[in-house]
Amino acid sequence: MWYAIISEDIENSLQQRMRARPAHLQRLQQLKEDGRLFVAGPHPAIDSSEPGDAGFTGSLVIAEFASLTDAQQWADADPYIDAGVYKQVTVKPFKKVLP
Repeated sequence: MWYAIISEDIENSLQQRMRARPAHLQRLQQLKEDGRLFVAGPHPAIDSSEPGDAGFTGSLVIAEFASLTDAQQWADADPYIDAGVYKQVTVKPFKKVLP
């Protein structure tokens, strides 16, 4: 089943994000290679795909896992958590309807 991992950043998280980004992306790349990644990306803090110093307010990952528990465990191991980027992470089942 698909699961949405919705993460909210702390204020001014950009420096922590940049330090942990390679490890964060490596985990996402593995999901992609396994054919389990639907979409992943950050939420810019301003109305721009390149927010610069404004940074980001959080992230969204939609990926396939065997269970909600597995999805939560994967989310809990995100390098952004260890780096102090996220202040809150919510994991929910996701049902794709369109397109």
